[in-house]
Amino acid sequence: MEVCYQLPVLPLDRPVPKHVLGRRGAICLTSSQVLFGGPAPRQLSKRRGAISYDSSDQTALFIRMLDVRLRSQTGYTLERQVSAEKSEKKVRHESTQRRQHCMLQKVGSWNFDIFLFERLSNGNSLVDLTFHLFSEYGLIKLFRLDLLKLRRFLVIVQEAYHSENPYHNALHAADVTQAMYCYLQEPQLSESLTSCDILLGLLAAATHDLDHPGVNQTFLINTNHYLASLYQNTSVLENHHWKSAVSLLRESGLLSHFPSEDRQCLETRLGSLILATDISRQNEYLSEFRTRLDRAELHMNNSQDRHFILQMALKCADICNPCRPWHLCKLWSHKVTEEFFNQGDIERRLNLDVSILCDRNSNSVAKIQIGFISFVVEPLFVEWARFSDTPLSHVMLGHMTSNKFNWTHLPQKDLRGTTQTCNVSLPTETALWVGHTTD
Repeated sequence: MEVCYQLPVLPLDRPVPKHVLGRRGAICLTSSQVLFGGPAPRQLSKRRGAISYDSSDQTALFIRMLDVRLRSQTGYTLERQVSAEKSEKKVRHESTQRRQHCMLQKVGSWNFDIFLFERLSNGNSLVDLTFHLFSEYGLIKLFRLDLLKLRRFLVIVQEAYHSENPYHNALHAADVTQAMYCYLQEPQLSESLTSCDILLGLLAAATHDLDHPGVNQTFLINTNHYLASLYQNTSVLENHHWKSAVSLLRESGLLSHFPSEDRQCLETRLGSLILATDISRQNEYLSEFRTRLDRAELHMNNSQDRHFILQMALKCADICNPCRPWHLCKLWSHKVTEEFFNQGDIERRLNLDVSILCDRNSNSVAKIQIGFISFVVEPLFVEWARFSDTPLSHVMLGHMTSNKFNWTHLPQKDLRGTTQTCNVSLPTETALWVGHTTD
């Protein structure tokens, strides 16, 4: 039997040196089978830790629980493998944490890859990103927020999103929150917004689609869903998102130390922001935005005007995917189309009229995106660039134009598996898009 290294040899009548006694695992000297439970000493050499004899006459017996390893035993190899795997996992975990930290240092970049951050955060992108932004702005200290309550609130918010939704899930909320942060950093906003405005903006972005069922308002109305009845067929999803957010705020106790009047005011303003994301009211908000810009009636030292700009910023963040770099735009486009088509499949099974954007037999990713950009995204972001004429606005418009060109001219493989050049004819009514887009 081969031993890993040479063991010291001592006769039984010689005192054991102190340096040997001090080794981990200790030493046992004996020749009695009783102490070993009966088996012959030679058989014990097969056990983990091993037993070594100086020679065939067995003058010395050393039991080393951890230090002695016999190469002939598979247990040694397995233990080394387990130890190596643990070390490798630790190294990977530390590397992932470093990469996550590096990404958070660039959270204000418009090229921020939320999909990569989701992997690095082990599926906790909404929690980690929002917590970081609260710290970045000093909101925790300023509003005396309890760290445990904040973490718990963000966790239950993340869990309240439906992970089975291809698009309206916690990852979308994290992406909107990151975009909202980019807008809050724009000079027009950063120089005028109060800490309360920033708190509201981040809370609204993180909760704006809370508990989204993965279908649009029209579906809820057509199926007589209880939410449609509860909110009288008006901004059904947005009202539900708002009320759900307020419920989780109260459940977590995050703002329980606020005076009652301040807390109620904050909840009301939060609702106003979330309700602004109702895509069916797109033309209403866009028209007001354009008119106020034409008349130069927006004054950022006015609290109501600041709140209106927060509403428009959240609307932009909510539908900014076509303004992202192409690789991100394409990923989001496929996800939202998959959710549309899933709704269409359900409508077909229920013998309902299939919504205009939800029929996988007559639509493609490209066709939907070209219409969405032309009639919803572009008009909004053109006006936003008028308000905030900054490098970021020009970058977003540049990506939007480039992405629209890609969808229009490049051969794309749609979800039905066919490849075609996407020169498509589009509905000319803007209402067809804002009325049927999933909120």
